Amino acid sequence: MSKAAPAKKPAAAAPPPGCTLDINDPQVQKAAIRIQASYRGHRSRKELREKGPPRVLEPLKDVVLIEGSAAKLTCRISAFPDPFIRWSKDGKELRDGPKYRYVFEDPDVVALVVRDGELADLGQYSINVTNPFGQCSDSARILVEVPAKIQKGPDNTKARKGATVTLTAEIMGEPAPDVGWTKDGEDIEEDDRVFFEIGSTTTTLTIRRATPEDSGKYEVYVENSLGMDQSFARVDVA
Repeated sequence: MSKAAPAKKPAAAAPPPGCTLDINDPQVQKAAIRIQASYRGHRSRKELREKGPPRVLEPLKDVVLIEGSAAKLTCRISAFPDPFIRWSKDGKELRDGPKYRYVFEDPDVVALVVRDGELADLGQYSINVTNPFGQCSDSARILVEVPAKIQKGPDNTKARKGATVTLTAEIMGEPAPDVGWTKDGEDIEEDDRVFFEIGSTTTTLTIRRATPEDSGKYEVYVENSLGMDQSFARVDVA
């Protein structure tokens, strides 16, 4: 007695139109890459890269930092395996924290954000990128702009006739400010007896062999493209 032939399984139904997925479709491949790029940040595209030393694709550029604001240095790199990033200022390493923030914007872009800008942030900034196959680096400057200001004005002064009187003010500003002195509202005409000096952080007015006519209200003023400031002091000579 012959055995009956096994029943055939019904053929799988074809998927309805619009439900097929061709993994060789370039649009599908691009979508997969985008998904990978959004997964775990800069670690997302390992399988798409060849191992090798890091390279700088777009270098750092100089930026201007306004006092009190923030600035960002941005660099595009290529590195696989994932690199170790180190930022430094004038050769000193910068730690990731409230003042300096390490930022990884996408798989290839890294940045340093400098917060609460001040004149001390002026300098040369460098990035060093290292992985097991090598390293690369780049650098740029942060240029700081600070409105002209008088941090400490001159003190009121009393002096005897014939003495030397000095009035000193602490100043700052970037670009370096213009500095001037006046007496009773009139610009001081310098000579070998009355003159003033301008340093990087101070200005000093000197009055030699003081006389009662040197008594009066003295003003120092500073000005640059971002602002101006002034301060007054009284001199009495008897």
